[in-house]
Amino acid sequence: MSVATPLLDNTIEADQPEYVSGNINSTNAKTPNTRPQVVLTPSTRNAAQSNDQALASNDADAEGGIAGIFRQSAHPQALFCLYFFRICAILVYVLSGWVTKNYVLSTVLVVLLLAMDFWNCRNVAGRTLVGLRFWNQVDEDGESFWVFESRDPSRPANPIDSRMFWIAIYVFPILWILLLMASIFSLSLFYIPIVILALVFNMTNAVGFTYADRDAKQRWANNVVGGSWGIGFGGIGGQILTGAVKNSVGKVFGK
Repeated sequence: MSVATPLLDNTIEADQPEYVSGNINSTNAKTPNTRPQVVLTPSTRNAAQSNDQALASNDADAEGGIAGIFRQSAHPQALFCLYFFRICAILVYVLSGWVTKNYVLSTVLVVLLLAMDFWNCRNVAGRTLVGLRFWNQVDEDGESFWVFESRDPSRPANPIDSRMFWIAIYVFPILWILLLMASIFSLSLFYIPIVILALVFNMTNAVGFTYADRDAKQRWANNVVGGSWGIGFGGIGGQILTGAVKNSVGKVFGK
């Protein structure tokens, strides 16, 4: 009777690696996937989100701020001059007492800047930015009256130009009113005439352009109402209805 040989008597050797032989481009050969493995870790995800947020903030910043306003403006030169003269007049007035003690020099500079701003605002900025213009005319009988000009409603103004124009028209008179109150409270009586002159110039432009805007809206509304009702209705009844609508529209726009 034979004795069985134990199974684990001999040492088990490691398997030898098998190498694939033959043509690499052969269809039978299996080529390993060499594409690098991408592991999405929390740090990588946060970095990607931060990069996206940075890009979004840059896009938003490109459309905002002073540079974005001038980039979107249709007339950046006129918009720049409008704010340049007004800001310079206020800065010269505020800093004149600290920079120089020459009252005549500071007064001349402020008055010169105010005059340039008044002319630029009425003849250049108002016409190019919002399509409005006004002036006072005296007829043969010696009576003065206001004359208003407006752009064709079919060509609306740039929204950025219009918004910045009306901000300058209404904000700077408020600033000069605050400076007038400061001059009165500080008993700087020599500077009060300068502030009053600045208020006259700024308030004239504010009132003139406000009425010019109302006049333009009223004429536009009258043309639209007159044309639409004239087509739909004829005869005496149409004329009466058109006149009633025009009067109501005129009351809405302050006429």
